[in-house]
Amino acid sequence: MLEHKDYLSSLNKARRKRSQKPDPRLWILILAAVLAVGAIIFAVKYMKKPEAGEMAARSVGEQLQTGEPQTDPAAAVAAESDEETQWEQQVEEAVGRFANLGLIQVSGYVNIRETPGTDGTVLGTIADGGGCEVLGTEGEWTKIQSGGLEGYVSSQYLVTGQEAKNLAEKYVKLRAVITMETEGEKLRVRETPDDSTSDNVIGAVSDGESFEVLSQEDGWIQIKDGYISDQFAQVSYALEEGRKLDEKTKAINQYENLVMSKVNGYLNVRSSPEDKGNANIIGKMTSKAGGEILETLDGWYKVKSGPIVGYISSDPQYTATGREAKDIALQTASLKAVISTDVLNVRTEPSTDAKIWTQIVKDEKYPVIDDPETPDGWLKIDLDSVDEEDGGVSDGAYISTRDNNVEVRYVINEAIKFKPAESGSGGSGSSGSGSRRSQIVNYAIQFVGNPYVWGGTSLTNGVDCSGFTMKVMQKFGVSLPHYSGSQAKMGKKVTSGNMKPGDLIFYAGSNGRINHVALYIGNGQVVHAASRRSGIKISTWNYRSPVAIRNMLD
Repeated sequence: MLEHKDYLSSLNKARRKRSQKPDPRLWILILAAVLAVGAIIFAVKYMKKPEAGEMAARSVGEQLQTGEPQTDPAAAVAAESDEETQWEQQVEEAVGRFANLGLIQVSGYVNIRETPGTDGTVLGTIADGGGCEVLGTEGEWTKIQSGGLEGYVSSQYLVTGQEAKNLAEKYVKLRAVITMETEGEKLRVRETPDDSTSDNVIGAVSDGESFEVLSQEDGWIQIKDGYISDQFAQVSYALEEGRKLDEKTKAINQYENLVMSKVNGYLNVRSSPEDKGNANIIGKMTSKAGGEILETLDGWYKVKSGPIVGYISSDPQYTATGREAKDIALQTASLKAVISTDVLNVRTEPSTDAKIWTQIVKDEKYPVIDDPETPDGWLKIDLDSVDEEDGGVSDGAYISTRDNNVEVRYVINEAIKFKPAESGSGGSGSSGSGSRRSQIVNYAIQFVGNPYVWGGTSLTNGVDCSGFTMKVMQKFGVSLPHYSGSQAKMGKKVTSGNMKPGDLIFYAGSNGRINHVALYIGNGQVVHAASRRSGIKISTWNYRSPVAIRNMLD
């Protein structure tokens, strides 16, 4: 019995001893944990720079799968370290260009203004992540210098000091800075990397502007909008900087509270906020013409548009404001030559030795024709689409820009002065004739804004110059041929001092032959189907030198 107890006691001691030894499964769990921690450390190390880590991982994986000789891991790590060091140097160099770095933090962009305040003229914009030199502060505004611009930005969108330096790394990218040789000169942006033709030109960029580089090849740099020549750009790692407003935006930003006409034809501008028929009309805004809203009344806007201050309807079916107005303005603003001297010669060729074709007058605006063969110091303009057998295309019209007699800029059409002809006025002393003339004028001007079509005879769908005068006069029982040269042989000769509303005024080409006609509407103005670019419009009667005036009515 005692021996049996001793046996059981020995057996229990052995079991207790075995139970105190670690379970082998525990070792498996510990090993798995160690491997997991190692994997995390490896991932953190190699994902610190995604591109390098990803390349290293892919390289090792591919070599294991293909059986190719494996790269020395130490060499891969060293290469990655060199890459990181190079990147850090590039960032440091980009940030180091600013002695007192400021970094824009905003969704989109902020305006750089000429003076501190929301009423300051907008000089340009600077996007999120854009870098600038901080020059000082004035209240809630910070004066900065960036991208060749010096102005003010709202301080709430700007971080400075160490915070700016810490954030800068994620905004540093390979960029091209435009470096034109001549002040004011622009670098053309092309749809394809080819400068043998002007057909692929889709825009232009200014000196000092910066653009992210997408690729570089054979003398060309690809940016977001197209291709630019690398002859006029310096490429380096840098922060985005301020950008001057494009010319179209400048044209729009001159208006603090823009309104645009949406009508087909024209919108009457009145001397008082009421519709008195013809009695209080003082001007007209053609379709997609703009103005500044000075005051909002019940159903009316008081506006300033061009030389006119008056009232237009605020009905949204006739007018657009806010974002809609700006969108319309951006679509329709066009590059024009604005004449700033009393009289300017127009020549047949871009040379002072060329024949003077005609003369144009102050404040008239002419569409600029982009012709790469036009030499420096000259502009080719669209004077009129002529009424000849050449298909209505104007022969060359060139003006000199050397004496600052012309300003080239994007403009929005604005209101023109106009007062409807009064019944009983200006008709050889006859009230009947005067009434007829006023009816002709008021009928003709309703088609302002409609298209020019060479050979066309539709006042709504398209006419050329002689087709316009022919169809207007036809409405009042006067039959005219469809050619300006033939119309000029009809009726009676009139001098400029005796012309009346309803008379026709004729203009000649460079060869002296009549090729354009307009209808005089009084107040020193004509209405005419001008060109493909301008359509039916109102101009000053001597916007180019007239060669004949004819009375077709008396």
